[in-house]
Amino acid sequence: MEVHKVVSPPHKSSFQKLKARLKETFFPDDPLRQFKGQPLKQKLVLGAQYVFPILQWGPNYTLKLLKSDIVSGLTIASLAIPQGISYAKLANLPPIVGLYSSFVPPLVYAVLGSSRDLAVGPVSIASLIMGSMLRQEVSPSKDPLLFLQLAFSSTFFAGLFQASLGILRLGFIIDFLSKATLIGFMAGAAIIVSLQQLKALLGITNFTKQMGLVPVLSSVFHRTNEWSWQTILMGFCFLVMLLVARHVGMRKPKLFWVSAGAPLASVILSTLLVFAFKAQHHGISVIGKLQEGLNPPSWNMLHFHGSHLGLVMKTGLITGIISLTEGIAVGRTFAALKNYQVDGNKEMIAIGMMNMVGSSTSCYVTTGAFSRSAVNHNAGAKTAVSNIIMAVTVMVTLLFLMPLFQYTPNVVLGAIIVTAVIGLIDVPAAYYIWKIDKFDFLVMLCAFFGVIFISVQEGVAIAVGLSIFKVLMQITRPKTVTLGNIPGTHIYRNLHQYKEAAGVPGFLILSIEAPINFANTTYLNERILRWIEDYEAEEEEEGNKQQSGLRFLILDLSAVSAIDTSGVSLFKDLRKIVENKGLEASTLELQFRIPFFFILLSSDCLESQLVLVNPLGEVMEKLQRADEAHDLSRPDCLFLTVGEAVASLLSTVKGQSSSHV
Repeated sequence: MEVHKVVSPPHKSSFQKLKARLKETFFPDDPLRQFKGQPLKQKLVLGAQYVFPILQWGPNYTLKLLKSDIVSGLTIASLAIPQGISYAKLANLPPIVGLYSSFVPPLVYAVLGSSRDLAVGPVSIASLIMGSMLRQEVSPSKDPLLFLQLAFSSTFFAGLFQASLGILRLGFIIDFLSKATLIGFMAGAAIIVSLQQLKALLGITNFTKQMGLVPVLSSVFHRTNEWSWQTILMGFCFLVMLLVARHVGMRKPKLFWVSAGAPLASVILSTLLVFAFKAQHHGISVIGKLQEGLNPPSWNMLHFHGSHLGLVMKTGLITGIISLTEGIAVGRTFAALKNYQVDGNKEMIAIGMMNMVGSSTSCYVTTGAFSRSAVNHNAGAKTAVSNIIMAVTVMVTLLFLMPLFQYTPNVVLGAIIVTAVIGLIDVPAAYYIWKIDKFDFLVMLCAFFGVIFISVQEGVAIAVGLSIFKVLMQITRPKTVTLGNIPGTHIYRNLHQYKEAAGVPGFLILSIEAPINFANTTYLNERILRWIEDYEAEEEEEGNKQQSGLRFLILDLSAVSAIDTSGVSLFKDLRKIVENKGLEASTLELQFRIPFFFILLSSDCLESQLVLVNPLGEVMEKLQRADEAHDLSRPDCLFLTVGEAVASLLSTVKGQSSSHV
C-alpha cells in the first residue's frame, strides 16, 4: 500500500489564528461579506438595509402584498386583543397594559425584524414568569403602582439583555436551553398557567399566590364555599366552544379563521350576555372600566436603583431569555416552511429594542407568540406589514372601543388562556425524545416536574444545570473505541459495532472521539492504560493460541478537533508508558500471517511504540511545536490513515524479521 505523508498546516501568526477563531465564534454567518468590493454609496445602502430590514423589502412592496397583509393583520388582531387582556391579568397587571403591549412593540418589530411571519405581542409563559417572580416581593393588589413600575423596569432589563446578545453576537448563550428543556418547561408552565385559571373558571375570590401544583389544588378544594355555579357554567360552555374551534383549526388549516376568531367571538358574546342579564350582580366577575387612549409614557416609572433593583434585573434576565428563545424558535420554524432565512442576531436586536421602547411606553415583555404567528402564517401574511395592521387595529380599539370591554367576564379570559396554553403540551415531541435519548428525556422531566412542584425559574435552572452537566460529561469523559480491520479492505471500524471486523495481532488501535484538553487528559490516560491491560489479560487467557505481544499502540485522532498543553503532555506520557510498561516482553513471540508460511519473531529485538494517525491541523501544529526530540513526528510514528499505518508497520516488522531469520 502506498503511504501518504502527513502534511503540516500552513503557517499562521498568532494574530491570524485569534482573528479566525473570533470570526468563527462571533461571526459564523460572515455578515460583512456583502460589503466586499462594493462602492461607498452601495455600502451605506447595504448597511442601512442590514440595520433596518424594512428598507430591504419595502421598496418592492406591492398592492397585492398589502391585501394579503391586511387580511392576516386583521385576523391576528382579533386574537391579539383578547389574548393581550388575558395575559396581562396572568402577569398580575392591569388588562389595559396587555393592549398597550400589542400596539407599540409590533410597530418596532416591523422596522427591525427579519421574519415575515412572526406576530408580536405578550405571551403566556413570559407573563406567568414575570407575575410570579415580582409577586414574591411585591403584592399587585396592595401596592399596584410599585408592581407596575417593577414590571416596566423588568421589561427594560429584558430588552437590554436581548439587544446586547444580538449586538455582541452572543446568541449561542440561549442554545443552553435545549429542546428537551424547552418542551418540559413549556408543558409544566402550561399546566401551572391552566391551574391558575381555576380562580376565574370557578369564581374563587381568595386564591393562593403560590404557583406550585400542591398549593393551587389545596386552595381550590379548601375554597369550595366560594365556587360559583353561574361562573362554572359560563366557563365550561365557552371553554368547550374554544376547544372545538381550536380542534377545527388544527384539523383543517383552511378553516384557520375559526380558531383565530373564536377568542374575540367569545369575548363579544360573553360581554353581551353579561350586559343583557346583568350577570355582574349574580356572581359573574367582570373586567370593569378600562382607560381609553393610547400608551402613556412610562420612562419616569423605570427603577434603576433602590432595594428592588436586583429583583427586576433577575426577572428581566429570566423573562428575556425565555421570550427570546421562544421568539427566535417560532421565527425560524415559519421561515423554514417558506424557505427563507431569519438572522438570529437581528432578531435578538429587534426583540430587545421593542422591549426597551415598550418599557418606556407602558408595555411589558413581548415576543413572537407561536399561536398568533401560526394564525398569521395561515392567513397568508407576506411581510411584517401584518404586524403594522394589527397594531393599527389595536390603536383603534384603544381610542374608541374600550367601553365595550367593561362587561367582559374574567371567566372567559381564563378560558382563552387555558385554550392558548394547551398547545404548549407537546406529547409527540416528548415521546420522540424518549425514543432517541433517555438522558434528554430525564432533563425534560426535571424541567416539567421542577416547574410544577417547585417554581418556574427553579425548574428551568434545574433542567439547564442537567443539560450543562451532560455537556461537561461529554467533554470530561470522551468516548474511546477499539478499531478492527474489515476483512478484504483497508478499512478499520469499531469492533463492537461491526461484528465482522477483527483485531490485528500485536496492534491495539484506539479512536478518540473528542477534543483533548485539561479536563479529560487524566481520564484518557487511565482509560488507555485500561485498554492495554485488557489486551494483555486477553492474551493471557488465550495463551494457547499463540497470540502476539502488544507491539503498537495506534491512536486514531481523526475526531480530535483541538488539543491543549495538557493534551500534548498526554501523548508524551503515553509514549513513555508504551515503551516502558512491559511492552518489550522479551519472552513473547509475535506472529505474522503471510501466505503459505509463518514467521515467528522474538520481540526483544523490536521496540514498542506509540503511533498517531491523522492529527488535524491544530493538533498537528501543537505536536510539532512540543516535539523537539521528534519522538512523535517520526515518519514511522505518524500516518494519514489507520490502514496505511498497519500496512507500513507490518512491512517494517517483516523486513526486520527477515534480517533476524
